[in-house]
Amino acid sequence: MLTEQSAYSNRWRKVSPIAKGIFTFCGILAAFSAGSPVAALAVAIFISCAAIVGAAVPFFIYLRVAAPPLLFLAASTLSLSFSLDLNAPAIHFAESELPNILHICSRSFACLTSLLFLTLTTPLPDIISLLRRCKTPETLLDLMILCYRTLFVLSESVNNTITAQSARLGYATPGHSIRSLGRLSANLTMQVWQRSTSLQLAVEARCNDGAFRFLEADYPNSRRNILISATSGISMILCELAFS
Repeated sequence: MLTEQSAYSNRWRKVSPIAKGIFTFCGILAAFSAGSPVAALAVAIFISCAAIVGAAVPFFIYLRVAAPPLLFLAASTLSLSFSLDLNAPAIHFAESELPNILHICSRSFACLTSLLFLTLTTPLPDIISLLRRCKTPETLLDLMILCYRTLFVLSESVNNTITAQSARLGYATPGHSIRSLGRLSANLTMQVWQRSTSLQLAVEARCNDGAFRFLEADYPNSRRNILISATSGISMILCELAFS
């Protein structure tokens, strides 16, 4: 929900998704072509500043959205830093591989900031429109739309159920909390089953004819923004290659 809140309220909401997609693609290229961890971190900092300073994404929202993938990246870094010796058996710290590990993780971090830039500045309907222009299979886009809709429906159901349970002191004691969570899980399971059945019937009623479509918005100065985005992205790649 924080992602959608930022995507609809940031300063670059009306910027063409093509421009933001080009900048994201250039950021990923710069991350993969980074010749050193310092160069990859510089790319990550530049893209993060573009999202926080340029698009005015709130800093704390940026951190909260980035926290789960950063924790996963930290866990991956730790797993790469240790090796298992089956002959001993023992666990050893891979000190000789530390430069390569830092290089890989810094590249991953730069790619993460590029994807965060796109998701935090572009609503999902605009991203789907961009992917459709890139000839992404319609089946995949339909699945994205359905998951996107179901996410908000289930979130509303969870909030309503928790509110009703709290009004009846369902979380007053640890025992009541466990019982309420169990009932919440059972209720959600039934709702997911019923809604998926209703969705299947709706799709069959329309004969599953054609893909889901959204009305595309008009973006002012789209050509200028695309030119600025491409220039910034290419400049970022050239600077990264020059200082690697």
